[in-house]
This record gives sequence, C-alpha cells and structure tokens, in this order.
Amino acid sequence: MRSWGVSAPPNGLPVYRVLTGPDDAALCRRVSEAIALGYRLHEGPAVTFNGEQVIVAQALLWPGADT
Repeated sequence: MRSWGVSAPPNGLPVYRVLTGPDDAALCRRVSEAIALGYRLHEGPAVTFNGEQVIVAQALLWPGADT
C-alpha cells in the first residue's frame, strides 16, 4: 500500500471518493460528514438532470493524497 505521508482515512475508506445522488439534504449530509472526517472537496461538483431530478457527483480527496 502506498504511503501518502499523512494519516490514512478512517475505517479503511479510500483516499479518493465520489459521492453521488439526488441534489437533496441526504447528499448534503453525506458530503458534510466526509468533510467532518477530514476529506477535502476536489474541484466543484458535476451536475446533471436525469429527466426527473438533478443528480450531483462530488469528488473528495484525503489531505496529502494529491501531493
């Protein structure tokens, strides 16, 4: 396993994550929880419309993983 020079994400989570789902409070909570764990937003979200609802994808990166 590669060492990033910083602590690893908790609970065996990957250093890079993409959270996806409808643009609702549940997705906002999931992103907020990841930030509270120590993840950083990676760029802005990707947003699309599936004909019924807005779908969002937000990438998150563990600090030090991009160095």
